[in-house]
Amino acid sequence: MGVSGSGKSTVGAAIAQRLRVPFADADDFHPPENIAKMASGRALNDHDRQPWLETLGGWLTEHEQTGAVLSCSALKRSYRDLLHSRTRGLRLLHLSGTPEVVEARLAARAGHFMPPSLLRSQFATLEPLAPDEQGTTIDIDQDIDAIVERYLTTENLTTENPTPNLISKESA
Repeated sequence: MGVSGSGKSTVGAAIAQRLRVPFADADDFHPPENIAKMASGRALNDHDRQPWLETLGGWLTEHEQTGAVLSCSALKRSYRDLLHSRTRGLRLLHLSGTPEVVEARLAARAGHFMPPSLLRSQFATLEPLAPDEQGTTIDIDQDIDAIVERYLTTENLTTENPTPNLISKESA
C-alpha cells in the first residue's frame, strides 16, 4: 500500500516472485471511468472506489489458501478494513516516503494514467497503518531488494510459508 509512485507494483512483483505466488496490480482492476477520471486530473472519491475495492477483495479471497500479492494504494483505513473483511490473512506493507522522493519517482515514470498533480491529494488522504493493523511500514528511500528482504524477514514469509499463520479477529 502507499501513494502513487511509492513502488507498490515493483516491490509487490518482487515479493510475489520470491514467494512464488500470483501477483496483481490493483490499477488493472479499475473500471474505465475511474481511469478516465484520474487521467483528467480528478481524484477518486469513496463512491468511485467502492466497486473497485469489492473486486480486489474478491481476488484476494480467490487466493487466500495459496497466498498472493496485490499492489494497492489502500490509502484509508476503511479501504483496508474492507479488504481485511474478505481475507483474514491479509498482511500489509506500507511503502512510505517523503513527498520529495515520491515526486522524483513520478517525474521519471512515463505512460501511467495517474498524473503527478494528484500526489498531494493522495498524501492528504493517506492514513498510515495504525498500531492494531497487521502490517509493516518500510521507507522507500532504499533499493528494492532491501525493501523486499526486510519485509519478508519481518513478516517471516518464505516460499514454504507464503501465507502467515494468523489468529483471526473472531478468535482473538
